[in-house]
Amino acid sequence: MSVKPIIAPSLLSADFNRLGEEIEMLNHSEADWVHLDVMDGVFVPNISFGMPVIKAVRKLSEKPLDTHLMIVQPERYIHTFKEIGCDMLTVHWEACTHLHRTIYQIKEHDMLAGVALNPHTPVAGLEDIIQDIDLVLIMSVNPGFGGQKFITRALHRIAELRAMIKRNHSNALIEVDGGVNSDNIADIIKAGADAVVAGNAVFKAENPENMIHQLKHL
Repeated sequence: MSVKPIIAPSLLSADFNRLGEEIEMLNHSEADWVHLDVMDGVFVPNISFGMPVIKAVRKLSEKPLDTHLMIVQPERYIHTFKEIGCDMLTVHWEACTHLHRTIYQIKEHDMLAGVALNPHTPVAGLEDIIQDIDLVLIMSVNPGFGGQKFITRALHRIAELRAMIKRNHSNALIEVDGGVNSDNIADIIKAGADAVVAGNAVFKAENPENMIHQLKHL
């Protein structure tokens, strides 16, 4: 690959008994962002972590916090996520009644605004807002749990989204989340992705820092 991808390890797969050490490892690694999955048990059938954990991560992390909200009515918490130190805030298309308004609320709080799409959600739905988005997160698994297998159809969705971004002269980045590993990252980047979220691939590796290096340079 000629262009090195943005690598965003997902703390959801980290060892929470050693969270400080895990973040320190990321600080010393070639990771670009730290990906935070916030789940409410309503939008997705799982609960992860919330504000106190993110606030603690912010104190320790030297990398930008890439926060993915898998929650209903995310607009209620935009100000709070800014206050605790998030740099990027991604909301789900499926969870926002007034997506355009939510995107601009995020921007007004000086955070990069992202929109996530579940595997079944048509990419075409972003056509009218793609110029306003900083980041599109393509879910390559059904959201809610780590360790799932990559849905290969996501490659077609990435390519479709890349064409839309080009057609609309948008600067939006494409991020891919779910089942990313050293076996498929080359295909993901070739399809048009700029950034990848890697959970188990990094934190379950024998040498996580070396795995981040491999993903960055494959």
